[in-house]
Amino acid sequence: MSVLVTAEQIAQFERDGYLLLPGLFEAAEMALLLQIGKADQAKLATVSGRLDKDGGVSKLWLTGELGEDMYSAIVRCPRVAGNMDRLLGGEVYHYHHKMMTKEPFVGGAWEWHQDYGYWYHNGCLFPDLASCMIAVDRASRENGCLQVIRGSHRLGRIEHGKSGEQTGADEARVAWAEEHLELVHCEMEPGTALFFHSNLLHRSDQNRSPHPRWTLICCYNRADNPCRDLPGHPSYRPLERWSDDRVRELGEAQWAALAAGPA
Repeated sequence: MSVLVTAEQIAQFERDGYLLLPGLFEAAEMALLLQIGKADQAKLATVSGRLDKDGGVSKLWLTGELGEDMYSAIVRCPRVAGNMDRLLGGEVYHYHHKMMTKEPFVGGAWEWHQDYGYWYHNGCLFPDLASCMIAVDRASRENGCLQVIRGSHRLGRIEHGKSGEQTGADEARVAWAEEHLELVHCEMEPGTALFFHSNLLHRSDQNRSPHPRWTLICCYNRADNPCRDLPGHPSYRPLERWSDDRVRELGEAQWAALAAGPA
């Protein structure tokens, strides 16, 4: 059954720049997604790494395409896309989705940044974008969970520059924001979802624990926000919505195909 955000939760998102929804997905759904992620050689072949300023490597794969798979079913389902419509105040479409992997002991940090710090340069006219981060396995302080600065989306877009192989927000401006706004560590159990605005400042530490941290991030643009059409970052395309049941259904089919191996 879909869980639609309430008026109070929408107000919280608008005030804080993020909304945490524990248990939006079942632990069994996330266990299935983790199995698929580790067995999906086609996706693993597209993984790229990003060095942080201390030389740690964070890995991800990213795509703007949707197919008949569990990832796409999550992107399209009411639990994510339907709630994003409500939080952004209008119809949304799929901008891209990505799997972020922080492996034990070697997973790198992500520097303070705003997603609109990147997407502004992709030609999105307004910051009417947001992401839904879904914990595939447990995210804790120990293994580098996401950190956010509550209310920082109200600062507007901050200048960004290179930090290692990443693009990071102006450090002096971030330090000033930290003096006045609350730092929050978003620890998440598998199936918890974090919806956050594209101007929210966020980062994560390196993973120096024995526990991996995998997250699926589904990103959306509001349909009326003009945007250039770029690979992995498309302009408006209507997003066909699927029922929540398709998440498990397509996940089981995808896992069966991966487990069977090449035909």
